[in-house]
Amino acid sequence: MAVDRYTALYKAFRWQVPPDFNIAEACCGRWARETPNSPALIVESEFGGSMQHSFAQLQRTANRLSNALVAQGVRRGHRVAIVLPQRFETAVAHIAIQQIGAVAMPLSLLFGAEALEYRLRDSGTVLAIVACEALPALRQAKPRCEALRRVIVVGECTAEVSPALEEIGWIDALQAEEARFKSAETLATDPALLLYTSGTTGNPKGALIPQQALVGNLPGFIASQNWFGFDPEDDDKPSEAVFWSPADWAWTGGLMDALLPSLYFGRPILAYQGRFQPAKAFELMARHGVTHAFLFPTALKAMMKAEPRPQRHRLRLQGLMSAGEAVGDAVFAWCRDELGVTVNEMFGQTEMNYVVGNSHAVWPARPGSMGRPYPGHRVAVIDEQGRVCAPGELGEVAVHTRDAHGDPDPVFFLGYWNNTAATQTKFTGNPSDSWCRTGDLATQDADGYLWYQGRADDMFKAAGYRIGPGEIENCLVKHPAVANAAVVPKPDAERGALVKAFVVLAPGRVGDAALVAALQAHVRERLAPYEYPKEIEFIDTLPMTTTGKVQRRVLRLREQALAEASAAAAVAA
Repeated sequence: MAVDRYTALYKAFRWQVPPDFNIAEACCGRWARETPNSPALIVESEFGGSMQHSFAQLQRTANRLSNALVAQGVRRGHRVAIVLPQRFETAVAHIAIQQIGAVAMPLSLLFGAEALEYRLRDSGTVLAIVACEALPALRQAKPRCEALRRVIVVGECTAEVSPALEEIGWIDALQAEEARFKSAETLATDPALLLYTSGTTGNPKGALIPQQALVGNLPGFIASQNWFGFDPEDDDKPSEAVFWSPADWAWTGGLMDALLPSLYFGRPILAYQGRFQPAKAFELMARHGVTHAFLFPTALKAMMKAEPRPQRHRLRLQGLMSAGEAVGDAVFAWCRDELGVTVNEMFGQTEMNYVVGNSHAVWPARPGSMGRPYPGHRVAVIDEQGRVCAPGELGEVAVHTRDAHGDPDPVFFLGYWNNTAATQTKFTGNPSDSWCRTGDLATQDADGYLWYQGRADDMFKAAGYRIGPGEIENCLVKHPAVANAAVVPKPDAERGALVKAFVVLAPGRVGDAALVAALQAHVRERLAPYEYPKEIEFIDTLPMTTTGKVQRRVLRLREQALAEASAAAAVAA
């Protein structure tokens, strides 16, 4: 049984945020001076072969890019888009943009022209750094993005770069620039990043993230990754730590939970440019000696089903964090018993990331729990009126803008870009001293552990019972035939809605009537009678966000559309 040191650590923690803070200096500049030859990035391509880059190399290349950006007219406060995968140039771009005092806006390679156009127009982006793969979509979007003046293209498509379209190749942009640059001085509260939310309930909103938000992330990163070994008071960084996550660096999970915190502590991060595959994940972690990782529950589920004996890979994992969805006790047990490491679940949002989670080396992790508020963050479950709920009572997870000592919490976003109304709605009162709502439902027990119940808009009623999809999905995944599952309401004239499950089968399994009956019995035996899925549909893949979350809304709207079409056909007949 792990020793529970949570209460003492939480009470003793105090924020120490310097008034002047810059992400580029904290994540690269100081290391380039102190340990210039230490590895910063290990980059492996999808086709094999890897290359290591030191902090000195990262800094010199970032200096050249900073000079190039200034030559192209980029100034403090300007928004610069980064449409790149996990690669050396991506890290360079972030450091270079922060050195100018500009605002980095990472965007996913998966975005089409319409998605790119909305974000580029809304943000008033002046320059974009784009991978070859994204160039066609960007070219479609650019004519309607008035502020976008120049595009720097990264990759092997140099011959396709068009000066007539205000495009310039990466090498051409940097080769004439000096490897020295005087970094701008920034306040901790100055804007650093513009991260757009997924837009599941309307147009995407741009969350403006300050420089100090990285500091706000650090307690959670240290705790969830067991970053300082088994003694959190040891201030020596791990000597041979290597971090890896398949999370896209264009999103909060990849950027603020992986890339920037790793560099902040002067340790290397592995960048892999290929698609996630379970077998490849084991191979990468074994070959590069990965000690710390961030893996989404969907990735862990796939790895669990694909590899019954993961210890044969001789992994060196010391810390493992997961977020995005509830891990569930089946995956939790597999990580502990087969991977040999306790997974620390974490919860956060783009607007205030890394606020709740576990740290099994410091306090006991409870399977299925989101964990406790990390030191420095004041988190509670509140009702619709903004009152703190009693232990065990369902409510909305909220984070207070001031910590337990009354000091400002640096983890918060500055507000939504050009959307004051949405910013105000996010808070229960004055944003400088109030609760910030997350839209996620949970209960909190007497020991402070939070238990996730789902998004507020994922909950539904069936036959008068309130249903949370997470518990049913977790139960289904425990069945050996199920690789993944999503539960949504299906409209029903008598009950209002019935429970429907979409199931992705494990390799080698066949979906038939016998398996439907077996899965229904599997759930009925373990959960309440009203929770078992009355209908099961087998599906090749679930709709997912690029951050690894199941898009239940897509499935729910599909069921609504089918029900409406069926009703209309019945009337017409």
